[in-house]
Amino acid sequence: MISYEFPLNERIRTLLRMESLYERVQFFSSMEHALDHHAALLSLFEILDVAGRADLKSELMQELERQKQALSALRSNPQISEEALNSILSDIDRAVADLFQSSGKTGQGLRENEWLMGIKQRVAIPGGVCEFDVPSYHYWLHQGADIRRTDLSNWLAPFLPMRSGITIVLRILRESGRSSQQTATQGVYQQMMGGRVAQLLRLSLNDEETCVPEVSANKYALNIRFTMTGDSQRRLAQDDIPFELTFCNL
Repeated sequence: MISYEFPLNERIRTLLRMESLYERVQFFSSMEHALDHHAALLSLFEILDVAGRADLKSELMQELERQKQALSALRSNPQISEEALNSILSDIDRAVADLFQSSGKTGQGLRENEWLMGIKQRVAIPGGVCEFDVPSYHYWLHQGADIRRTDLSNWLAPFLPMRSGITIVLRILRESGRSSQQTATQGVYQQMMGGRVAQLLRLSLNDEETCVPEVSANKYALNIRFTMTGDSQRRLAQDDIPFELTFCNL
């Protein structure tokens, strides 16, 4: 199976982007080659840009507090595992405390690092960080892998409290959904929302299907079109496409 996630508001879209960037930094940082660490630094710059939103940290803290209140109300529910509930509540408390302690604008220390900001400006130019453009960066890339990895870890550290909060919120969001089996007749599926509120749609289909979903949704209706891959004309699939549909909402 291959799964696709479609955020239905800007806040969830931002959290998913951040999650993807964190995963990319972690993956490339764990590698050995200088080019891997170059890719990690580029993703770190993207995190810096997204995290620069003034309201992102406060929104994240508010959502964590809201989820804490909602989950705390489940303590008397006999169908809820007390151990699992205490675990997630503890994770939320820790994430909120870490976010609260990370005062100021997230990543401000990196923004004040002239060397890093010089590289960030150069990477916007195609081929702008060649050795003759930024000799000091060329030197850094020729340091040992452990030295580069330590630097990347230090630069990423200010963003880790935000990562923990994002991981918790997206985990709760994904686990909130209930899945149903659906079929797109000749590549098209439509469903009236009927008052249903969702912040994230998850679609899963057989990875042998040579098509990809395109989603448009509003408070009234959901429309999904499956288009053929490798087709420059974005041709609609002609066969019926079975898939699993999940509505997720915090």
